[in-house]
Amino acid sequence: MTIRLSDEKRAELEARLASLQLEHQDLDQAIAALGEKAPYNQLQLQRMKKRKLALKDEITKLEYYLLPDIIA
Repeated sequence: MTIRLSDEKRAELEARLASLQLEHQDLDQAIAALGEKAPYNQLQLQRMKKRKLALKDEITKLEYYLLPDIIA
């Protein structure tokens, strides 16, 4: 199924995708830094990982809408 997007909507989704990717990357770095620090807050770490997973899901959905279907 192909979804036709207006140029304005495409630009909006691309900006959102870039923002989510940056947040995902920042969260990944924060998780790594927290893991190196002892002792660390396990609950905080779990919340960060859960947020990171939710971001990845949203990124995947946006990429699906933005990338055209390629039938090989």
